[in-house]
Amino acid sequence: MARAGRRILAICIDWGLSYLIAAAFFNSHPNAILAIFAAEQMVLVGTLGYSVGHRIMGIKVTTLDGGPPGLLAGVVRAVLVCLVIPAIIIDADHRGLHDKAMKTILVRR
Repeated sequence: MARAGRRILAICIDWGLSYLIAAAFFNSHPNAILAIFAAEQMVLVGTLGYSVGHRIMGIKVTTLDGGPPGLLAGVVRAVLVCLVIPAIIIDADHRGLHDKAMKTILVRR
């Protein structure tokens, strides 16, 4: 399973990329940064199982049985991550509420 260090660095990379895109096209508007971040999480995690930050840090989102998360899981996870609190409340397996809600887990690739 992916530990907190990799997770935090991955989200920082994704947020930084979202900030750069928002700076280039939306004058760094905070809502644009959040929307870009959410869209990246929804589309990439929902289809590929990882965001750009996840890929760089060598981690991947899977279902508990090892399958791909799916688009619904990508959308729900992204919304809950953007709310922040569900992502910082974790259990002994380092799964946040966003992972528990969709029965997913972040694993090292």
